Amino acid sequence: MAIRNSAKAIIVRDGKVLLTTNRDAEGSYYLFPGGGQELGETLPEAAVRECLEEIGCAVEVKSLIHIREYIGERHEYAATDHGVHQIEYYFECRLLGDLQASVPSNPDAQQTGVEWVEIENLLEQRIYPKGIRQFIQEFESGRENSVYLGAFN
Repeated sequence: MAIRNSAKAIIVRDGKVLLTTNRDAEGSYYLFPGGGQELGETLPEAAVRECLEEIGCAVEVKSLIHIREYIGERHEYAATDHGVHQIEYYFECRLLGDLQASVPSNPDAQQTGVEWVEIENLLEQRIYPKGIRQFIQEFESGRENSVYLGAFN
């Protein structure tokens, strides 16, 4: 199986980060807007397209903040994600439109909406990847942290 690239958006405003809300058998959880890069598409173009699909709003892609790898067989979802190897590129993004007037054009199958989540409360939320919550808090507080975060869930 091929390694998949994924472009993710980190959209922050007033101490909150914009996440998609999702539901599975275990209940509600959050994800960063974004998804797979398509052939012939740059990572920033993928982030813009995915935001339109999942949050219904255009974004301006700014700097690359983090890179994270997901190797499915090493995590709690190994039974279903065995053979999955994804590299996720997290970009700082800025909303270009009115989120309240936006409608996602192609939300993910388990997506139920979008929500602004307090950055100071990220560690208490069910967010995937779990390991990125601390790095987002550190980035927003101005503390220096790594771009490459490693392989974690």
